[in-house]
Formats: sequence, structure tokens, C-alpha cells
Amino acid sequence: MESTVQRHLKENILSLVVPVHNEEATINIFYNTIEKLKPNLTADVHYHFIDDGSTDSTLSILRDLSKINDNVHYISFSRNFGKESGLYAGLQQADGDYVAVMDVDLQDPPELLPEMLREVQNGEYDAVGTRRANRNGEAKIRSWFSEQFYTWMNKISQTHLVDGARDYRVMTRQMVDAILSLSENQRFSKGIFTWVGFNTKYIPFENRERVAGNTSWSFWSLTKYAIEGVVSFSTVPLTVITVLGLLSFALSLLSAAFIVIRALVNNNSVAGWPSMVTIVLFIGGIQLLSLGVIGRYMAAIFLETKKRPIFIKKEEN
Repeated sequence: MESTVQRHLKENILSLVVPVHNEEATINIFYNTIEKLKPNLTADVHYHFIDDGSTDSTLSILRDLSKINDNVHYISFSRNFGKESGLYAGLQQADGDYVAVMDVDLQDPPELLPEMLREVQNGEYDAVGTRRANRNGEAKIRSWFSEQFYTWMNKISQTHLVDGARDYRVMTRQMVDAILSLSENQRFSKGIFTWVGFNTKYIPFENRERVAGNTSWSFWSLTKYAIEGVVSFSTVPLTVITVLGLLSFALSLLSAAFIVIRALVNNNSVAGWPSMVTIVLFIGGIQLLSLGVIGRYMAAIFLETKKRPIFIKKEEN
């Protein structure tokens, strides 16, 4: 993979990293919107679209755009590797001294881009990100789970996640190089953006709907993404099951002592089947839960030790 040291950086260039997956309905709308904004931007824009194994005409549209604009670049994956891989590939390809990450569906307000870029160029901030001020238009159950994720994640992790924070942000080259230095396979960018540090400002905005097309994020995929975040940035679940194990062991010793004393005092050997079954189920449930948590961390270790590439290119321009 290309080294960040060897990359020839281009001054006063804003590299716009845009992961896409089956977004044939939105790409041209996004491109035309950014083109209209260019007079308000204090840097030239280079597009870096990352096609994450799309099965529609996304790649064909990207090819056409690259033919009419030399500043439009793209990478097409050999299959769907996920948005995290797309972000990493885009940051690798970006050659500007300023780098922005943005979704193609225009849920990220493009009109904020000039302000975000100016704030970073002024040198006061290393990054200017965005966060949703509300979740209007989103299913209530989904909003509730999102809020709970941020609340509990910030309690169990030393890496603070801003509630409602989006991947949409403008960063300096120094911060991007720091992010690229974390080459882990199991990636959780929201945590990585925070973990690397640097002075970051967040701009709130009202939630908005997609401009076209359908989202590829289902409730289940978001749940898996949340679990990935917990495994990547917290070991508290392992501590919890350790405490549960110690408590279970202590309770078993107390129960054994109680049973022996009761048998000696009452000379009654009749077993309490309901209580015994309850205890067995309780202990068995804790054991299965503990094995599941430990197994998830072991799976992460297993995948990292394979040293598989984060993505595989099929086509690039």
C-alpha cells in the first residue's frame, strides 16, 4: 500500500473522500451540488469516490465523471468490503493538504463545507466535524438505540464519542496521516477520529433526509457496527464478566455451605429441585454469556492476526 511519506502532496487542495455503494441515483446530484459550491471554497476540490463493490451503475457513472473532470478520481473494490474500508482507501488516495470525508446522499449539509474548510485553514483547529442536533425523521426505536449506544459507550470507554457525530469532517494532513498509521483491520472510524486526538470543533445541524435512493444501513448492520465499536475501544465487557464469574463463584460457595449446614442440622437429604434447576440455569446462562463476550474479542484478535488487506482494488483512476 502507498505510504503517506511517499505521497506527493498538493498544496491548497481539498481532497473530498466519498464512499459509495449502489448510489447511482445520488452521485450526479452530489457532484453538481459540490461544483456549485466551488466558488465559495478557498481550495481547489479533488474528488475521491470509493466504489464499495456496487452492483448497479455506480461505477459507470464514476467513469463518466472522471472523463469530463480530471479532478475526479475513483477506486472500485473487487467486492463489498464495507464503509470503513472505503474510508480508509479514500484517505490513502487523498493527496491534498486538506481532506474532507462526506456521504454522497447529501444528508451531510454541503453548505457547511466552506466554513469548515476556512476554520481548519486558519490553523485554530486540526479538524472541524459535524454532529446532528436532533434525529427528526428517524424511527424512534432507532433513535433510542443510537442515544443509548453513545451514552453507554462513553461510560465504558476512555475514548469519548460525541453524540450524533457524523463522519463528515475536514481534517489537516497531519491528522489524516495519524489516522492512516492505525492500520487495524477491524476499524471503527468514529472512535479512531477521536482516539488520535487533535483539536476538533463540531458544528451542529438539523437532521435531513437522503436526497435520493435508499440507505444500505439496516438495523442489524448498525447493531453489528456498534458491537465493533465496543470491542475496538473498550475492555469493560471483559471486566464485567470477570466480576460476574467471581460473584457466581462466591454464591456457589455460600450455597454449598448453606446446604451442608442445613443437612447437618435438619438431617434432611431431600433435594430442592426447583431451586437447584434455577441455580443451574442461572450459572449456565452466565457461562454462555461470558463465552460469547470472550469469543467476540477472540474473533477480533483472530481476524487481526490474519493480516488480510483492508480492501482489494479492482479498478482505479
